[in-house]
Amino acid sequence: MEILPAIDLLAGRCVRLMQGRYDRIIQYEGDPLEVALRFRAAGATWLHVIDLDGARNGRLENLAVLRQLAAQTGAHIEFGGGVRDEAAIDAALEAGAERVIVGTRALEDWPWFDRVVHHPRYRHRIALGLDARVSRLAVRGWTCQTQHSPLDVVTAAAGWPLASIVYTDIGRDGLLLGPNLTAIERVAAVATAPVIASGGISDLEDVRHLAAARLAGVVIGRALYEGAIDLKEALAATRAA
Repeated sequence: MEILPAIDLLAGRCVRLMQGRYDRIIQYEGDPLEVALRFRAAGATWLHVIDLDGARNGRLENLAVLRQLAAQTGAHIEFGGGVRDEAAIDAALEAGAERVIVGTRALEDWPWFDRVVHHPRYRHRIALGLDARVSRLAVRGWTCQTQHSPLDVVTAAAGWPLASIVYTDIGRDGLLLGPNLTAIERVAAVATAPVIASGGISDLEDVRHLAAARLAGVVIGRALYEGAIDLKEALAATRAA
């Protein structure tokens, strides 16, 4: 299982949103490159980079930061936020992302997403972003609730050449309450693509539980920034599992 330290970008700075709310922002010290290099020095090979400005506004706004992270860290980067068309996918890939998360446009235009995922240029380069709040998926930077359930969407994408499915529990994100293991395991049980879990990871025990669930990866944010989890120890725990 990979550990993907989270770098959430708002106006070019590293932040965390409490439960995905833009009115509950935690601002962290240091610029994104400094933070990314610390994660790399601790042993991380992947970074989970989200353009929060883009997610809210529907257009990529932190491509320059993505390009800098890719060029100067050598990390594999999973990037999302504001990816609403092929031009945005191409721009993110060109800037150095290894895989690109599509959430809002996928749920709002499933035929388009089907076509894009199966296009030879994007096979195994697109991650399906599923952001869940009380068993329903949210879109547009988590500001709009839909009637889609995670399991129905994962089932509909069975057998598709996705790079991964990134499942986030919005209600726990940024709160250090522990992951929603039941929901994560249900998604993993029906998914045919690798599943990456996000939201609420608070300590090493959470990491061990998720590793036991045989996920492809876990995104950790606030717990790393505030020292609740030591990244080197977490990486060691996944190797042991």
